[in-house]
Amino acid sequence: MKILLTGASGLLGHAYAQAAVRRGHSVTALYNQHPPLASGLERSIQLDASQPEALTALCLEHWPDVIVNCAAISNPASVDAVPRLAEQVNVALPRLLAQVSTHLGARLLHVSTDMVFDGLAEEPYRSTDMPGPTNLYGQTKLMAEREVLEHNPEDPVVLRIPILMGNSPRGQRSVHEKLIAAIQAGERPKLYCDEMRQPCSASNVAEVLLELSERRDLHGLFHWAGSETLSRFEMGQRILKHFGLPLDAVESACREDESRPANLTLNLHPIVSKLKTKPVDFEAQLEELTRVEPLNA
Repeated sequence: MKILLTGASGLLGHAYAQAAVRRGHSVTALYNQHPPLASGLERSIQLDASQPEALTALCLEHWPDVIVNCAAISNPASVDAVPRLAEQVNVALPRLLAQVSTHLGARLLHVSTDMVFDGLAEEPYRSTDMPGPTNLYGQTKLMAEREVLEHNPEDPVVLRIPILMGNSPRGQRSVHEKLIAAIQAGERPKLYCDEMRQPCSASNVAEVLLELSERRDLHGLFHWAGSETLSRFEMGQRILKHFGLPLDAVESACREDESRPANLTLNLHPIVSKLKTKPVDFEAQLEELTRVEPLNA
């Protein structure tokens, strides 16, 4: 199967590329700044999200069976700092990919986020619940969902996912890498005890995306996450324990910024019953983690 992958140098894109190559698929990997480090790729191509003509030409040349969009500006602060660029990457790019995939008859998988919700619900969010993002990042991702579903009504998958665990290609992007780097820099990070998340490993999400890439009987909007809901502080404590670091290296705090949703637990039905891949608990996610020196950017 010929796969065109955007965001191939990111945490999830890297995990997906590795999984797809292991399964024997041909992967053309697109990236913006850093070349992807996954081995066995068919091609790696640097492409800017502000170059829609070049991307369209590449898609027409490659004519993929599947397009997987893992590209995004996913840090809310970064979205606030560069809103125009965030619109290009988070909204315009998935719109274009939806239009192109429809023309090619390609399956489109687009990665979204739990942050399209406001975090105020008492029950886990279902895929049919009304979104209500509390920050610009969530707003851009919600707009992207609507663009994808509008411009590719036949065969899209929009997968909302939570905060990701894992080993990023350059050792700088994931939760544990940032946390340990901050502690090594002499900081004592504040982690919120009232901000609940349902973390999942990038490798587990990659397996879900790959399974959905290979199956055309499932399409629409789905949720995926890990099997445990933890506070940011609990996550930090368990990461420190896993690496044998002092538990008091982080400080428990309460949210002061209402733009940070309180509880983003996701209801995984009905997709969880339809896939071979199953959600993983936090302990299994910790077992995947390694502590490495980050590569230079």
